[in-house]
Amino acid sequence: MKGTRDDGEHRTMSGRRNVTIAVIAVALLLTGGLLLALGTSRQQPTPPPATDKGRAVATAQPTAQPDPPATSSAAPDTAALSVSRPVSIAIPSLKVSSTLEMLDLGRNRAMETPRDPAKAGWYRPGAAPGATGPAVIAGHVTWNGTPGVFFALGRLDPGDRIDVRRADGRTAEFTVDRTARYPKDRFPTVEVYRNVGRAELRLITCGGDYSKKDSRYTDNVVVYATLTGSHT
Repeated sequence: MKGTRDDGEHRTMSGRRNVTIAVIAVALLLTGGLLLALGTSRQQPTPPPATDKGRAVATAQPTAQPDPPATSSAAPDTAALSVSRPVSIAIPSLKVSSTLEMLDLGRNRAMETPRDPAKAGWYRPGAAPGATGPAVIAGHVTWNGTPGVFFALGRLDPGDRIDVRRADGRTAEFTVDRTARYPKDRFPTVEVYRNVGRAELRLITCGGDYSKKDSRYTDNVVVYATLTGSHT
């Protein structure tokens, strides 16, 4: 795993610049035709069907004015946390528990994918889970004929819980708002990565049918979640 910033270090990028980097990264990935790398030596198992569940929630849109303090746009029990790198993720309803790799932009200016198919990865140029903005955690659905860490991601329903443990000792608690599936050539980059005025989370993997000829799945599965609490 690559090194990370000290927990107490303040970011030098503004929120909008972080999201711009994320949008560019995903756009480049889509141009290449894949969002997540897949093992190609075997026929991949079919993940559980993922259908659209839940509704999109209203989020703050970017404006020309400075962003308000994080605590002014959320109720006290859901106020955004300070910036701290995430170290692990747990999804109780799926019995998923994984430490997190750090994902950056690779040599081809595309977002890196987790090196270990059994682990998820946090996209470090974006928001930190629990802090204001849309944090992104990605994971493989399968690899070389075996299920990956996010194999069952499409089963998540609105109201399910996602916990992200952070380096500052706090666990950010997210509640699923929506699970959606998109064709890879119609991935909603703006909807997934746009600036928001509160702490949100996106989990991303592949889905749909697997083409052995093309060595890829047809779709992407995205889970949208909102910070609803935290604990030590």
